[in-house]
Amino acid sequence: MYAIVEISGKQFKVEKKQKLFVNRLDVIEGNKISFNNVLMVNDGSKLTVGTPNVSGVQVDAKVLKHLKSDKVIVFKKKRRKGYKVKNGHRQAITEIEISDILTGVSKKSTAKKSDSPKKTEAKKTETSKKAKTKKASAKKETQDLSSMSVAALKTIAKEKGISGTSSMKKADLIKVLS
Repeated sequence: MYAIVEISGKQFKVEKKQKLFVNRLDVIEGNKISFNNVLMVNDGSKLTVGTPNVSGVQVDAKVLKHLKSDKVIVFKKKRRKGYKVKNGHRQAITEIEISDILTGVSKKSTAKKSDSPKKTEAKKTETSKKAKTKKASAKKETQDLSSMSVAALKTIAKEKGISGTSSMKKADLIKVLS
């Protein structure tokens, strides 16, 4: 029996008792982890292909250890320029052992329940409070026009649709905007 499972963005063909190296997983060494993103399962007599995932199938694995892969040399050179850079990189990986491929597993429903009327009313009051604070901050901006630069005043004038601001001085822009 084997399965094709997606682990941290890559697809692997896995069998029971198989050891693999995958990109670093955020699981403590010795703990078990299960993968629900199974793309295909073959149990010897029956081949099941998911669209995109096979429902009710789960792959269990045990994290053996975290380590780094072999070093990859990154060498950059531009000819006739005297430019050479040599860097190395070691990818962080995790060694896992597939403990079991389970079929017929029921997935927990993750459907979100609709918001109650009280929650929607609370959201509406929050949005109205935000709108009031935006209006208050807009009033503060009109008071702080003298501290703004000429370029900033011109962009505000352009947003409001005021034309002919290109030749205006700062004092004239403040009068037009207030």
